Amino acid sequence: MNVDGGRILIVDDEPPIRRLLRNTLRVQDYLIHEAGSVVEALEMLKLHKVDLMILDLGLPDGDGLDVIRNVRETSALPIIVLSSRDDERGKVEALDAGADDYVTKPFGVDELMARIRTALRHRVQDQGGKPEYDNEGLSVDLVRRTVTRNGEDVKLSPKEYGILQQLVIHAGKVLTHRHLLREVWSSSNEDDVAYLRVYIRQLRSKLEPDPESPALILTEPGVGYRLRV
Repeated sequence: MNVDGGRILIVDDEPPIRRLLRNTLRVQDYLIHEAGSVVEALEMLKLHKVDLMILDLGLPDGDGLDVIRNVRETSALPIIVLSSRDDERGKVEALDAGADDYVTKPFGVDELMARIRTALRHRVQDQGGKPEYDNEGLSVDLVRRTVTRNGEDVKLSPKEYGILQQLVIHAGKVLTHRHLLREVWSSSNEDDVAYLRVYIRQLRSKLEPDPESPALILTEPGVGYRLRV
């Protein structure tokens, strides 16, 4: 699959939003399917093989979270939530349920297109691509387990490397505090977020051009972190 094209399912009960997305995505050579409810979305997923879903949470016959959970029972299909719910709790719930990304309405088309390309790039990576990262002088190769900054080796502690590993594997996606704690600390205790922040500061001091103004490891306030792509 080419990351510049694919089949996208738009799930939103607002016809103007679906029309905007349809017209924008078709110009970029994406093939579009549409649904306006939970029932229609699940039916479309049975009928069509899609590469990515853009999902509104507020649907007339249920919650978009139910769609995410249903999909995650059998599929790793990339899901970008596009919703007017801009509270931190709503974002965390969607991401923890299995969404790959979250964009708040009103949204910028350029930003959404960038998120789509990132999600589809992950789809390719999951199908056999190498987990590598190269940006702003930082190079990470998870196969060879090497980390360099401007050509110089960077020494990381096991926990620092574990966090970076997760960020690279999911580069461009928001990783919640809970996800990082579970994967690196085998913990889901929200009280441990303070420890996570300490290690993020340490990582930034070793990897960022300017740790006080991070350009690589970005904070999603109250939610988690994202590695810039």
